[in-house]
Amino acid sequence: MRKVFMLRLSWIALLQSLFVLASAQTTFPVQGMHSNATSLQVLSHCNIVRAPGDVVMNGMMIIRDGLVENVGTNISVPAGAAVYDLHGMWVFPGFIDAWSSIGLERAKREPEVPGASPQYVTKEKGPLNWNEAVTPEYAAASHIVMDKKAAADLRALGFTTLHVVPNDGIFRGTSALLNLGEEPIHRELLQPVVGSCMSWDKGTTHQSYPSSLMGAIALIAQTLIDADWYAQVAQQRSARPGLPITETNLSLAAIQQQIAAKLPIFFDCGDWQGMMRAQRIAQEYGLQLIFKTDGGGYQRLAELKALGRPMIVPLNFPEAYDVKDPADAREVPLRRLWHWEAAPTNPAQLDKAGIQFALTLSDLKKQADFWPMLQKAIRSGLSAKAALAALTTTPANMLGVAQRVGTLDPGKLANFFIADDDVFAKEKVTIYETWIAGHRYSIQDIPEWDSRGQYQLQAGNETLRLLISGKYAQPKASHIQGNDTIEGTLKVEGRNVSLTLPMQKGKPIPQYRLFGIATASQINGEGTAPNGARLTWAADLVGQIPEKADTTGLLKPINLADMPAVRYPFSPFGFTQLPTQNIWLIKGVTVWTNTAQGKLENAEVLIAEGKVQAVGKGLLKPPGATVVEAQGMHLTPGIIDEHSHIAISGDVNEGTHANTAEVRIGDVVNSEDVNIYRQLSGGVTTSQLLHGSANPIGGQSAIIKLRWGLTPQEMKFAAAPGFIKFALGENVKQSNWGDQFHTRYPQTRMGVEQFIRDAFVAAQDYRKQMKAAGGPNAMPMRRDLQLETLLEIMDGKRFITCHSYVQSEIIMLMRLAESLGFKINTFTHVLEGYKIADKLQAHGATASTFSDWWAYKYEVIDAVPYNASIMQKMGVNVCINSDDAEMGRRLNQEAAKSVKYGGMSEEDALKMVTLNPAKALHIDQYVGSIEKGKDADLVLWSDHPLSVYAVVQKTFVDGRLYFDRANDHALSLFVNAERQRLLQKMIDSPEKDKKKFEGKNGPQIHHCESQGEGMEEEQ
Repeated sequence: MRKVFMLRLSWIALLQSLFVLASAQTTFPVQGMHSNATSLQVLSHCNIVRAPGDVVMNGMMIIRDGLVENVGTNISVPAGAAVYDLHGMWVFPGFIDAWSSIGLERAKREPEVPGASPQYVTKEKGPLNWNEAVTPEYAAASHIVMDKKAAADLRALGFTTLHVVPNDGIFRGTSALLNLGEEPIHRELLQPVVGSCMSWDKGTTHQSYPSSLMGAIALIAQTLIDADWYAQVAQQRSARPGLPITETNLSLAAIQQQIAAKLPIFFDCGDWQGMMRAQRIAQEYGLQLIFKTDGGGYQRLAELKALGRPMIVPLNFPEAYDVKDPADAREVPLRRLWHWEAAPTNPAQLDKAGIQFALTLSDLKKQADFWPMLQKAIRSGLSAKAALAALTTTPANMLGVAQRVGTLDPGKLANFFIADDDVFAKEKVTIYETWIAGHRYSIQDIPEWDSRGQYQLQAGNETLRLLISGKYAQPKASHIQGNDTIEGTLKVEGRNVSLTLPMQKGKPIPQYRLFGIATASQINGEGTAPNGARLTWAADLVGQIPEKADTTGLLKPINLADMPAVRYPFSPFGFTQLPTQNIWLIKGVTVWTNTAQGKLENAEVLIAEGKVQAVGKGLLKPPGATVVEAQGMHLTPGIIDEHSHIAISGDVNEGTHANTAEVRIGDVVNSEDVNIYRQLSGGVTTSQLLHGSANPIGGQSAIIKLRWGLTPQEMKFAAAPGFIKFALGENVKQSNWGDQFHTRYPQTRMGVEQFIRDAFVAAQDYRKQMKAAGGPNAMPMRRDLQLETLLEIMDGKRFITCHSYVQSEIIMLMRLAESLGFKINTFTHVLEGYKIADKLQAHGATASTFSDWWAYKYEVIDAVPYNASIMQKMGVNVCINSDDAEMGRRLNQEAAKSVKYGGMSEEDALKMVTLNPAKALHIDQYVGSIEKGKDADLVLWSDHPLSVYAVVQKTFVDGRLYFDRANDHALSLFVNAERQRLLQKMIDSPEKDKKKFEGKNGPQIHHCESQGEGMEEEQ
């Protein structure tokens, strides 16, 4: 159950301004004696990295009352200061983790109650949002309980500051900024409100809606609209106190308050497609987003650069799999192998592209992996300057606290860590202390004195030249005999010294074993000689060892020469260079025009600027044209699949409510789905991506061209009108869903009719309210995305495609639509359409059907393979659709079945998958036939296009060659070679504890009834 702690944003500025005084004054009573000590410290003889690219060598830093007072080389030590001589150690600004939930209790999902009905309404108490995934009133600052061990672990890695973000829900509430010291939380909290936090994941709630990504997007949109409306109502009520209170909603109030305060929104949006989806929401509603990503941004650098938004990038580079067994190896998708190789280059590539990003350790399996992963990123091309910026100045700017943290400039908090060397250049570096607001936190003891130098060692009667060199905190010993330098071992604890000196190079014994205590210029004590005799010894400092650059242990760059270019999409069959609109002249081909010209034998087609320029014979070759000799081949319009479920991210159904007209498939187009390429190989150029059939009124569809390699937005058929999916029959009344779902209305076919009618009546009432709205005294009108969509249908701006089987229901919906003044555009499946073909024709509905599916459930028991032919003969516009990713690759063969069963002409059969669906989708002025001026969406077949022997040779979309059989063969060879290269590289990698791949290999195939199934990766 959520608790409400909402910080009023008007207090934020005051809280921030008071922080400066916090070290001196506090409202909390003092327990015991007061401390009057002034905090004045000086770090001397150290290399201070003041900011990325700004290093003060052998410098000094003055710290007063927790703030940096000065940094430089010629600084006077203030009187009364505690001086810490660091003898050449390095000081770095403290790291800022830009995304963490440490300090907040991890949200837990309560176990499902066996046999429980779905939860449709909130169970939360209080005037909060109707949906439990919307909790903007949650304030992380009111819930932080910092675990001392967790804080110490982070300090040991160099982190001093934490951006604490809520971890549950879609609207998650506000984040806070926290120092990682051990002072009480009221002293460590730097900024109680940093920004709002959002995600696509509804989190731990059991509330049904949303169950899909498109549902989450719709919920975000409607909630933002509601928050704006709520603010307008509040304004009206403030101006007119007598108005009745219609609703009090603390959640909507919190959203509007955060937007009004112009808080940045930190959005956990996943991959690059998620970033682009989030940006579209931001543009529509005027939000400023900061993206939390999945680390795969290198796959779409240009697009992400164009977004112009900063990112928070994890260092969770994938681990190598155990692929020694060939059977295990074949299960790993090539995308995973590529990502394993390329992911460490992601930060470097983002930096090179000029994309602002901060690094986070939030997604690491173990926090201890932070330094190895950061070093891997540096070895993979990330500069030391960029790495430091991504952990200091960039997150400080991103979080709005650059004036207080991120660099070691005067006036800023003394947040830093001390290491024995340059942490961004050396493989093995030790962090000794982390300071937070001037408080020291020891990780390892720093030696009290600098033991390094040249000594004259008197051990009994023997005199030796002793050299102590290396790092201040990790010195090493050797002695000189003749021309040999013989390495020994040295251990220094405080001023206690243990020294072992072998007498011969390369031989550990005989040796001196010496123990002693150091003073300012001498070490003396007792020990044993190489012969075992007891002795006393003394080592006098006689000189310093000349300093020289230490080039040992440098981070070695990874050889990236073998890495292939990124492909678009990030798929085995993607492009390294996207196709261009060339000039093509296809000669000697049989052209199926789908016009009054019919089939043209031995003809020519000219393509330029993405359009068909000419069809005929004797066409002249334009300059720069590519000639395709196609004798014996056939050219058809691109196949159009009126009913498809490919290329959808997440679930295809938002089946939680009976009416989900507000959700949009267009929000979740997945341009990475390999089924796009597969269907191009079968001649498909355009698809309508439909919502599933889980509810009477489903979601809005998306009509796309299969522009393989382009982004989701670029795939959309811009000129296509809007469509929406309705459904009838067993699915929507939940005949086969199980008893636990049998609470959602409607449960019967007659209930479906009443539900749909009621929804449109509600839309009509909504229109009346809109017309009545306006004027100086009228209350603001709340926009309802669901009802607005239904009005689009009634206004002829959006068309219905309806899942249907049984004749009685098909007739019912036509009558219902006619009574409300509109028509049903398409009945899909429509397997009893042959019984009512005359009524379909009279209504003007398209029938989009299967060629020969029947008996797969009871309501299709009367289906016959003559269905398409009978309806076509009755004058109905008939299409053959796939509803199936695999069938979409052979729709030409599905169309051919009506030639066999119904005696349909070959040209009419082909039209059922080309021109007829173009008419059904109201895009036939652009596609569906081959004639001058139409889009060059064309397919070149090796044989008669209705033959089972026909193989697609080339598929053009907008005059671009997106599929080429010859190139496909070369890609297959490349894919096999790449798999072998990467598998061997993975086998040879030094990573330990490799585990076998346990994911799914291949995409999830969506159908109308699919629920709870996300898209998986493809090999």
